[in-house]
Amino acid sequence: MNKAHQRTDSDRQRAFLRTLIGIGAATAAAHIGNNFTTYLVGGLIEKFGFSKFAMGAWNMAETLSYAAAMFLIAPRARTMDARLLALFASLIVICAQAGSALTSSYPLLLLGRIGTGMGFGLMNSAVNLAAGRTDQPARWISLGISVQTMLYALVAIGLPKLGESHGVGGMFLALAGLALALGLLALLLPGGTGLIEDRAAATAHRRIGREGQLILVAMALFSFGSLAIWPFIEQTAKAIAIPATQFGVYQSLAVLASALGNAALAAGIARLPRTWPLTAALGACGACCMLLTTVGSQAAFAAAFIAFMVTWFLTYPLLLGLTYAYDASGRLAVMTTGTWLLSTSFGSLAAGAMAQALDGYTLIGPIGGFICILAIVAVWPVVRRLDRQERTA
Repeated sequence: MNKAHQRTDSDRQRAFLRTLIGIGAATAAAHIGNNFTTYLVGGLIEKFGFSKFAMGAWNMAETLSYAAAMFLIAPRARTMDARLLALFASLIVICAQAGSALTSSYPLLLLGRIGTGMGFGLMNSAVNLAAGRTDQPARWISLGISVQTMLYALVAIGLPKLGESHGVGGMFLALAGLALALGLLALLLPGGTGLIEDRAAATAHRRIGREGQLILVAMALFSFGSLAIWPFIEQTAKAIAIPATQFGVYQSLAVLASALGNAALAAGIARLPRTWPLTAALGACGACCMLLTTVGSQAAFAAAFIAFMVTWFLTYPLLLGLTYAYDASGRLAVMTTGTWLLSTSFGSLAAGAMAQALDGYTLIGPIGGFICILAIVAVWPVVRRLDRQERTA
């Protein structure tokens, strides 16, 4: 009996570790563009003299294709194998990143961004599908983000240093190599196409409905507001005399703090209500956005940036967790993530146009922060209803 229990515990530990590595690697691979495109934007501006508006459009091409890939997957979510999807995604990203290192042509670089966006979208769909097939999707998403952010702490320090020595082409090649390594680890994702049966039955054939639409609106407001400045954040830091290498140190500290925040969230998320944690995270994230482009000292920027990253990475799994509570099939989760990228696409274009017109980034943070906070209004009825339902269950 003891040996049987030991074998069972050992099997569970191995299964947990495989899933943790698979979801962590796939999450990191899916978000690598969102987190490190800012260095590529700065490098391309400095090397080839592309305008701010052109680089906003360049970033938009990636995020639009990212969103398109996720909306393509959403109707087919229940029938797809997350592991095969991750493999296909990795191949696309590797080719697109490596190809971008070999050209100075803006149209070809734009084509490369469309390719990486498609790959990132397919990989993020794989993450959402794999998490949706576990018994606690929001917990696994938080754990995946913890793994992702710990890895990003190293990338944030190494990538700008590589850019100093090997230029933007070296950064493209490094990101291609990272996509290869993470893609191999993502093969540890759970395979198959099944769902957790009790949750699947509870939400079978559910339409998106009004509450699903409110979740989509909340994600759109959150992502448009909080991420409008992101493609230019490294340039914003440079405007107050923070070099790219020092910004990389701040980003490394920020993602390490985010890893701790998400580990704590993963440990306690099953016992927490939904309303106050999500409200606090959204409000704090919006406030940090306002500070990012208005503070004038390195210390204040570093504090605002670290707080922004922590609150952003808490808000995202909290919002995404709502989708699984409402629709266990994973369809709404994929649509919500697609909405995040679609809204971010227009946010980056609007930010680029504003920066071009005003010759600076100052107003982008306050406007974006206010829009981010509006997401609380949109999602409030959903979280309140779910909290009441769970208290009476």
